[in-house]
Amino acid sequence: MSDQTTKVAIIGSGNIASDLMIKIKRLSESLEISAMAGIDPESDGLARAKRMGVATTSEGIDGLVALPEFAEIALVFDATSAGAHAHHAEVLAAHGKQVIDLTPAAIGPYVVPPVNLNINLAAPNLNMVTCGGQATIPMVAALSAHAEVHYAEIVASIASRSAGPGTRANIDEFTETTARAIEQIGGATHGKAIIVLNPAEPPLTMRDTVFCLTGPGDQAAMRQSVEAMVAEVRAYVPGYRLKQDVQFEAIEEPLALPGLGTWSEGWKVTVFLEVEGAAHYLPSYAGNLDIMTSAALRTGEQVAAARNGATA
Repeated sequence: MSDQTTKVAIIGSGNIASDLMIKIKRLSESLEISAMAGIDPESDGLARAKRMGVATTSEGIDGLVALPEFAEIALVFDATSAGAHAHHAEVLAAHGKQVIDLTPAAIGPYVVPPVNLNINLAAPNLNMVTCGGQATIPMVAALSAHAEVHYAEIVASIASRSAGPGTRANIDEFTETTARAIEQIGGATHGKAIIVLNPAEPPLTMRDTVFCLTGPGDQAAMRQSVEAMVAEVRAYVPGYRLKQDVQFEAIEEPLALPGLGTWSEGWKVTVFLEVEGAAHYLPSYAGNLDIMTSAALRTGEQVAAARNGATA
């Protein structure tokens, strides 16, 4: 590691935390994983971290703060739960640590790397929204760049086996956080999010459907914008792809949604996506988890670059 390496820690020792740790170890030249904190001393994540030479503690956030490595850590990834993150954020802020939050707690600004990371690099707490948000908000933003998006609805379908205790505990926060982020980052006037846990065997790869009602806009420009955004996301999530061409249907007569309004012109636009995981730690069907860790890694690297650039 070079002198410009930024030392980081991960709170959590479950699937997402373990996958993120391996990604940092294998893929990053600018981040150095120094510590992992969990609450289960028998977890595979902590055992794996020890084997990889990473300092560990099973005493949670208090144990992390007590580690000698903590003083040099500049950036902390939180891969626990929305409820736990509220406490973690307070402790880490008191110690001046910048945080990347992989829970739906949304204490800091929502961040989707290709959409708005560049304006949030210095934020003390960056929220990675949700897996559905990371997959679909770029599509809403791509459309809103060329037409007013009156309504955007996303459905994230994930394999039940890829939804661990943290995901299941955060389902309410998932829908609420994703819907708000569709509006605040994606640019939709109204947003809605749905998550489906599919019990099929063998497990199915993550699928996402994005449905938007837009005002008038150039169809070719909107299609090109979506395809360009897919390429941007694929740069850090190689398994991210369109399942078929973007679908357009003209609004030819007044269309009303209860409580949301009536539109008489524009487009019904549907985007079908698939997210296959890189299988660094998790199975390839768990694209929902892979896109979160990949987005967090991209965010951490860009934050590190900004920090080092500012002090160079």
